[in-house]
Amino acid sequence: MIGMNKSGIQLQRQLKLARNHWQFYLIFLLPFLYFVIFKYIPMYGLVLAFKKYRVSRGILGSPWVGLDHFIRFFQSPTSMQVVMNTFILSLYTIIASFPLAVLLAISLNEAVNKKWKKTVQLVTYAPYFISTVVMVAILFQMLDPRIGVLNRFLELVGLQPVNFMGEASWFRHIYVWSGVWQTTGYNAIIYLAALTAISPELYEAAIVDGATKFQRIRHIDLPGITPTIIIMLILNMGYVMSVGFEKSYLMQNPLNLETAEIMSTYVYRVGLLNTDYSFSTAIGLINSLINLILILCFNSAARKMGDTSLW
Repeated sequence: MIGMNKSGIQLQRQLKLARNHWQFYLIFLLPFLYFVIFKYIPMYGLVLAFKKYRVSRGILGSPWVGLDHFIRFFQSPTSMQVVMNTFILSLYTIIASFPLAVLLAISLNEAVNKKWKKTVQLVTYAPYFISTVVMVAILFQMLDPRIGVLNRFLELVGLQPVNFMGEASWFRHIYVWSGVWQTTGYNAIIYLAALTAISPELYEAAIVDGATKFQRIRHIDLPGITPTIIIMLILNMGYVMSVGFEKSYLMQNPLNLETAEIMSTYVYRVGLLNTDYSFSTAIGLINSLINLILILCFNSAARKMGDTSLW
């Protein structure tokens, strides 16, 4: 009886606290509903991966096939090639973009001339706002074998034009480094914000002790943003198998599919265009499981190596 009274009193206190801070709960409600409606409720559709979906019979009425779609994917001669293409492309992107974003943030943080700093920020941030379609169109125009700027330059120096967009060996380099140009400035904002949170007293003490600029970067800046770097790296590992669909699909052609075909485009091409929703759901589930395993492994490794981890 006493326990029930205590529970009632505690509930009344919580309700009173909620009424006093209703604005916070109202703000919290919108993102909460977003995740519930668009992230959790659609999980019901994962059952399609284990059924042979028939529109007329619905999800629950469709016949159960177990792991047939998963076996079909792994027995496909192109399945491992698609998985490796996705993994290599994503890992290449992370390795190329991470150091440059950190380097840009440190350089901007050390810049003394405010006009120069603002100019560099504008030049490096602006490409992020170019749409993917426009970005790929620019790549096609610049790399065109006949009228492309790069091939015209190669002709001027006596070299033969190269069909960059038609050779499988060039796809990953074009995809990654065009992405680096487009996103490095925007990604640097996070590290720049982390650098501004470092106490100015540390810099003042280092200057008094005679530390050079490079020594301050090494012993103050880098350790100060290391937790942010680790968190961002862990989050990015959770998207290794989820390389952007739009850019890859727009850059694909029959000549470069050997390296350009990734999980998301494979799902679209084999699953959705053929209206095989069960098969495409199974591939998407495999994709998500690989991402989950990677983020769990990297989070565990980060926790063992240091004090920074997601949980």
